Amino acid sequence: MSSNSNPDLTCIILAAGKGTRMKSPLPKVLHPVAGRPMIERIALASQAAGCGEIRVVVGHGQNLVRTLTEPLGLLTFVQKEAMGTAHAVRAADIDSIEGDVLIMNGDHPLIQASDIQNIVREFRDEKCDLAVVTAVVKDPKEMGRIVRHHGELKAIVEAKDASSETLKIKEINTGIYVIKAEYLKDILPKINNQNSKKEYYLTDIVSLGIDEGLKIRPITAPAHVAVGVNSQQELAKATRSVFKRKIVALMESGVMVIDPRSTYVEDSVEVGPGSVLYPNCFLRGKTKIGSFTVVESQAFISDSVIGDSVQIKAGSYLELVQVHSKCSVGPYARLRPETVMHEDSHVGNFVELKKVQFGKKSKAGHLTYLGDAEIGEGVNVGCGTITCNYAVDRSKYKTKIGNNVFIGSDTQFVAPVTIGDHAVIGSGSTITKDVPARALAVARGKQFVKENYVPVEDEKEKES
Repeated sequence: MSSNSNPDLTCIILAAGKGTRMKSPLPKVLHPVAGRPMIERIALASQAAGCGEIRVVVGHGQNLVRTLTEPLGLLTFVQKEAMGTAHAVRAADIDSIEGDVLIMNGDHPLIQASDIQNIVREFRDEKCDLAVVTAVVKDPKEMGRIVRHHGELKAIVEAKDASSETLKIKEINTGIYVIKAEYLKDILPKINNQNSKKEYYLTDIVSLGIDEGLKIRPITAPAHVAVGVNSQQELAKATRSVFKRKIVALMESGVMVIDPRSTYVEDSVEVGPGSVLYPNCFLRGKTKIGSFTVVESQAFISDSVIGDSVQIKAGSYLELVQVHSKCSVGPYARLRPETVMHEDSHVGNFVELKKVQFGKKSKAGHLTYLGDAEIGEGVNVGCGTITCNYAVDRSKYKTKIGNNVFIGSDTQFVAPVTIGDHAVIGSGSTITKDVPARALAVARGKQFVKENYVPVEDEKEKES
């Protein structure tokens, strides 16, 4: 709950719909927009806006939806039958609500906390009993039109019932309402289902409110508030909008984005000023990137902390790792969870680190796997080096390598094994025992040469 929480403001989020046009077994509100489920986006915006309590009405796929909403501290109510939006609101136990009620749909993922705050502020400043949130859009499509008379709300006309003149109206009903709880309790039971679908429509609250003489006002919000998601195409469009919004914010903070149209940064990511993002990189989750860091094309970084002046070269994949300042990664390197690269270290192409402490100024240039290892400072890891960490007993063992160790190419460390400081490991060795500091270790078969081993059978070869 937000620190500026308002106990007199309750939010009801309608999230019971099946979303048949999504053509997906996943409940509609769980579909992610730029990496975050729609219902989570709306809930977090509501919390940040200060809603004292958030109630979510679930139906289709309710068990899946609960796994996301309940850890967020939201109250969950079940609409047992899909009988319309007004019926869904009634399922939220409205009799137990006091103060003001904000009603929103769970499939409007672009709404932000500032939008909600502005809507509620205007509702209270105007001393409304009921407010309908509207927006002016370029293409209203099938949205209900807002009909005004001398600026006042006269009616909400559904597109299917609208005249050709009414269809020219660009102001539409967003499906968001603010109403005083006492009036919601009074009017909602009066909504009937005398329509073709035999459903209880929340839009009827407006005409009933007018009949009862309530003070009703339309509140105009930015167009993005009206963006609903009902298909995979609309989901992709909403995702593009969120990515665009994030990229604009990054550029305004001093991040250089070479091609904003092909750079993907989730809104939970932090990037420091002076950093450069190349086209087609993807940054997600709780990733934090420092200043003057370069992320090249095709790099994927998830839930990782990257320091200042780091170079993440093309095609590298980083997940749940820490990369300290002045490091270089890739191209085509993979850093797996619990890996820490310390300052001024380097891993090159086709190097994989898993659960590794990689020391300051250490280097692994190419074609290497290091797993469950502690690598000291100033270590040179030769090409083709492997830590054999997974044993036949299905346990994983650690390799410990001290400072300033030189490891020749094509070396295997059979863990558990410890290598002392300043040791030298000869190329092609399979190390199974500890190596003392400053020692040379060579563990390979002795070279044996037998001349004339291959018989000469071809006449031309004999002549030569």
